[in-house]
Amino acid sequence: MIGPGGSIQLMRVFGIRIGVNPSWFLVLFIFIFWLSGSFRATLNSSDTTAYATAVAAALLFFVSLILHELGHALVAKRNGIDIAGIDLWFFGGVARMSRDTDSPGVEFRVSAAGPLVTLLIVAVCFGIGAILVGPQDFLDSARLQNDAASSPGVLLVSFLASINALVFLFNLIPAFPLDGGRIARAIAWKVTGDRSKATKVAAGLGQVFAWILMGVGVVWLLTLGSLTGLYWLALGFFLLTAARGAVVQTNFQDRIADVTVADIMDREPVTIPADLRASQAYDDYFLRYQGWSWFPVVDAYRRYVGLIHRPAVEHVVHLGGSQADRTVRELMVPDDGQGSVGADAPLEQLLSSEPLRTVGALFAVDGEGVLRGVVTVDQVRRALQSASSR
Repeated sequence: MIGPGGSIQLMRVFGIRIGVNPSWFLVLFIFIFWLSGSFRATLNSSDTTAYATAVAAALLFFVSLILHELGHALVAKRNGIDIAGIDLWFFGGVARMSRDTDSPGVEFRVSAAGPLVTLLIVAVCFGIGAILVGPQDFLDSARLQNDAASSPGVLLVSFLASINALVFLFNLIPAFPLDGGRIARAIAWKVTGDRSKATKVAAGLGQVFAWILMGVGVVWLLTLGSLTGLYWLALGFFLLTAARGAVVQTNFQDRIADVTVADIMDREPVTIPADLRASQAYDDYFLRYQGWSWFPVVDAYRRYVGLIHRPAVEHVVHLGGSQADRTVRELMVPDDGQGSVGADAPLEQLLSSEPLRTVGALFAVDGEGVLRGVVTVDQVRRALQSASSR
């Protein structure tokens, strides 16, 4: 299944979609090729054994990256943030959250969860290796020293320990959008009380670090002639772009901070009563409004209860007889809470709404569930265009 950005779905874990970007396959190939040579010298073994161990090591490493991102995702879900999915790609992995965090505490917990999972992996691998061959031999194997005479199993555990230790240290660099940068943003947010200022501080650190990475890449490329320098250049450019993008996004969020759903919604939407017969709904609504494929459904107290689609009504009407006397309530798609939004909700909350993208609208309700209006994709787009022009 192809997802956003061409992501290919691999599995679902705890209901979270796990996918890979096509660039991941290139990284996997390069990773296996690089590890095969190192493992051959470390194991003092045949090419087949070294290659098989390299394949297993590469796959287990990417599993550890998924666990890292699952740490972020599960903590985010516990704090009320939906996860659109986790994708592996050229530079690692990313958990796509439905919205940004709303407090420095939540930001800190979500940001720190991934590194803590990675640190746990390092500790478990080190403990297993130390029990199997002793701490010193395990460390020699982890450094891929030649003639370490390690077994494939020990080498796998030691490699996972060392590579995840590097991931842990790299991610803790206080440069946005790395985890350390997000932790720095959480701290700055707590101190200043202003998320926008905190983001700009963390993004500034991220841009400085990105330039350093690109400088290292240039030096590596010119002095050593190694293609590894190109990787550091590309990674630095990616971090620089992401950090600058965070500043632009923050400035834009400041412009729409005071705009709510109530400011842009249609306050008099056309609705269908839940107890209306399907035949009457077809005549009075779907025939009258030919271009409309669905209508919001309300109960006797005007509470939003679901969505009725044209095909469902047309089907029972064409069947005729008792089928046409079925009520709209029986044919509608009941509201699961995802398609409605508070009328006082900020516009920013709508930007990552999946129902807004799939249905084309969200239904604004008050505290008692009474339908107060409908906000469509076009209305959101016009509001964003107006903010951009300012």
